Amino acid sequence: MIYISGHKNPDTDSVCAAYCYAQFKRAVDPSGSYVPIRCGALNSQTKYLFRLLNLDPPLLLPDIYPKVKDVARRDPIKIEENEPVRFAIDLLDTHNISVLPVLSASGTFQGIVSIHEISQFLLSESSNSRPSYTFRPENFLKVFPGRCVKQGTAGEFQAPLMIGAMPYDTSIRRIEALLPQKPLLVVGLREDLLRYALSKDLPAIVLTGVEHPNQLKLDLSNFRGWVFISDTDTAETVRLLRLSIPVRYIMNPNPIHLDGEERFETARDILVNSPYRGLPVFLNGSFYGIVTRRCFIHRPAQPLILVDHNELSQSIPGAEDAEILEIIDHHRIAPEKTHRPIYMYVKPVGSTCTLIYEQFQIFHVPVPKEVAILLLGGILSDTAHFRSPTTTSLDREIAIYLARAGEVDLETFGRELLSQAHDLLTADLVQVVQSDFKTYREYGISFGIGQAEVVSFDSIKEVKDRLLRILEETRIAQQLDWVLLMITNVAKESSLLLSTPNPKLERLLVFPKVEEHVYDLPGVLSRKKQLLPEILQALESQFRIHA
Repeated sequence: MIYISGHKNPDTDSVCAAYCYAQFKRAVDPSGSYVPIRCGALNSQTKYLFRLLNLDPPLLLPDIYPKVKDVARRDPIKIEENEPVRFAIDLLDTHNISVLPVLSASGTFQGIVSIHEISQFLLSESSNSRPSYTFRPENFLKVFPGRCVKQGTAGEFQAPLMIGAMPYDTSIRRIEALLPQKPLLVVGLREDLLRYALSKDLPAIVLTGVEHPNQLKLDLSNFRGWVFISDTDTAETVRLLRLSIPVRYIMNPNPIHLDGEERFETARDILVNSPYRGLPVFLNGSFYGIVTRRCFIHRPAQPLILVDHNELSQSIPGAEDAEILEIIDHHRIAPEKTHRPIYMYVKPVGSTCTLIYEQFQIFHVPVPKEVAILLLGGILSDTAHFRSPTTTSLDREIAIYLARAGEVDLETFGRELLSQAHDLLTADLVQVVQSDFKTYREYGISFGIGQAEVVSFDSIKEVKDRLLRILEETRIAQQLDWVLLMITNVAKESSLLLSTPNPKLERLLVFPKVEEHVYDLPGVLSRKKQLLPEILQALESQFRIHA
């Protein structure tokens, strides 16, 4: 599975680019599994677009760190709970595995059996007390060669094992000493002892040294127990009978289990510090698979395609451990090193959706109507309907084509989309700050800039103090030095900038100060092309002063 992700706190361009690029990749690579994801809530414009088209937006993921579900064995060797212990031993040995999940006949997880449980079972044989076993007669012929002469009434029974090798009187005394618990008797063709066993209604008799049932000169019609003939010798028959007991009686029914969403490292430490060599994995309450210590030898790297960003600090948590395959972006270049060459498509245009459309064009892939509308929405949103200085002639040309392909009127669609901007009096102000929020680190200063589009500046006075408080809370929570919020009125082609208190850095801003921590940005619509360069220049000048 290959994830396609936009940046943290995604804007409309980021979400639409991820969704549409996944559609493109599926078209050019049908054998691949491409999943668009997002790492933040949808803003009002993005919600409008996906509702309009009745489409599910990209999957929301908190992170892409390797999880235990990524290394779990989905279809492990398993055993049904009523199968004999011998089968479990054979499976563990033949397949050289550490643990077997034990399932019911309907496939429900019941427990695990491993060398640990097998050893405990075998060691219990050496205890001072005489062991009693839960036998399931239908398992007998699964563990030793032979035949069933008489079917009994009990599907399972509890009994000790006894060999009828002693003189008759001694054997009788030994059997009666066990009463009321009746033993399973393993005996040769001894008619006197067999008649006694039939009269006492022992739960089962296993005959050895008998070549044919016709050798039995006994009436079994009233006997309620089981009668088997074993084709192997007495000692081997007894050994195998012990291994015929259902595996559910030796399994661990309540093992430590791992949640499929557990982080790779956490799950590895839990297993390593447990007495087991393997543990079951559950996902959403259902059995998912098995992990063993071998599963943790190599740490998996999630394949990832980045759209609308290339800096890992702006990417979904866990991207630093991912295998970056491609980057499609229109921002400044500051990517991390990759282990191998990757495909990069970067241009200074107004929207990543412009570049996504070009991929369809380059590879001659038809653009579906709904994809055309999403790409158009991403372009109009990111270019503020071509008012942003980042807008290029290419953005305009492609938007005109997409409007035709999507069968929408460009001007009407654009006005409707931009009218979905925030109303600060009714909006969730935390979402206003964080829904399109990017972090940067330059010249030793870590800072974040949010951007929110509004239909009017009229309500800013009423919410300014609350916004400033949320900015400060965001700064502390994300351990940043400085946080800014750019509130943009596209219709007026102007913005206001709110800043957390930082006199040293605020003093370097070139924008007119309206009031404490509020600045006027006339004609400024683009964070990328107009605001960020000013911030970087301010930081550079501060850096040089101290250099």
